[in-house]
Amino acid sequence: MIPQEIIRRKRDGGELAAADIRSFIDALAAGRLSEGQIGAFAMAVWFKGMSRQEIVALTLAMADSGGRLQWADIDRPIADKHSTGGVGDNVSLMLAPIAAACGLAVPMISGRGLGHTGGTLDKLESIPGYMITPDADLFHRVVKQAGCAIIGQTGALAPADGRLYAVRDVTATVDSIPLITASILSKKLAAGLQTLVLDVKVGNGAFMAERDQAELLARSLVEVANGAGVKTSALITDMNEPLADSAGNVVEMRNCLDFLAGGKGNTRLEAVVLAFAAEMLEKSGIAASTEEGEVMARRALSSGKAAEIFARMVSMLGGPADLIENPDKYLARAPVEKPVAAARSGWLAACDARGIGVSVIDLGGGRRHPADRIDHRVGFSELLPLGTRVNAGEPIALVHAADEAAAERAAAALAAHYRITEDAPALNPVIAGLV
Repeated sequence: MIPQEIIRRKRDGGELAAADIRSFIDALAAGRLSEGQIGAFAMAVWFKGMSRQEIVALTLAMADSGGRLQWADIDRPIADKHSTGGVGDNVSLMLAPIAAACGLAVPMISGRGLGHTGGTLDKLESIPGYMITPDADLFHRVVKQAGCAIIGQTGALAPADGRLYAVRDVTATVDSIPLITASILSKKLAAGLQTLVLDVKVGNGAFMAERDQAELLARSLVEVANGAGVKTSALITDMNEPLADSAGNVVEMRNCLDFLAGGKGNTRLEAVVLAFAAEMLEKSGIAASTEEGEVMARRALSSGKAAEIFARMVSMLGGPADLIENPDKYLARAPVEKPVAAARSGWLAACDARGIGVSVIDLGGGRRHPADRIDHRVGFSELLPLGTRVNAGEPIALVHAADEAAAERAAAALAAHYRITEDAPALNPVIAGLV
């Protein structure tokens, strides 16, 4: 295998054979390629794209670059969900235990915040003692005994993706649909899944701001995953406003606990969580239809079984056994909490969801550089949903900040992210489509 010949062929718009793709990825994983060669390959794919067969081959080669998890001793369907990222998107935290309570095994390998979007791992790290990188034996034991485990990727799973992504991140090739597809799915295939449901976000707070691009990515993910042997579907969901009424790490963890206690009914967040639970249950054969799946999910939530499973998962992964009963004992509060006042009377008609995510980073709740330490305490809570009528001076959110100056800046920024109109707005449905 001559790397430059593979690069040249793709640069010129040719279709690569599966064997050549595998040879290139094997060389990448073994450290036999330079960063220049990896970057040139990524740029060639960015400009010329890949056929569906090429993307399947790339995904499989990257999945096979490390070990694959085995679940032969677990007599439940192995299922997972993945989100392309958003603001106030803590769906995974509640979805995994709900799905487990309904009979699925959910080995959920999640990530940290990326750009303006929050990361599931960062939220979990706000729980004292929680291990996001347990050894393989403990991970397996938690999935088997609790029904779900939410952890971070280890170096043993799809290591080729880690090196390729690091180069893409500094060569302006992150937003390539073939490369996004292979990156997401290689890790999911390596996790040994049987079924997968994808949450592809669209809107001003998503990486895909336009509906046609979101549908293109969703189709790529679904077709490639199914082509690789994992039964997969995708829901396209709206990200033109934060999904939860909180954005940050501790505040979203508190939101999760409130949700599991039944305190977030009739919200956009509840609609998305239940829709994904229903899709997972139907795809895995636990439910005969998504309608039946939603009934099962609601029962798991209202009975308290999902909360019990979440508590068991947290405890088995090193967190406190009484987190749900005593959240204030473990989840640190920011020193300053300040309400954000509506600038005028009217209807909350639109907001800059991406701007809200950036404001969380400005508070210290996200990273500007990979090595940055984050302040888990900061963020926004009590965010009013779009379509709410407010009076001038009334609070539309609560800022959680490390000091008074930061709280003042964040409050001003958040108020500027909202548009208030005299007339009630037409709102987007939170579930925009199914692929």
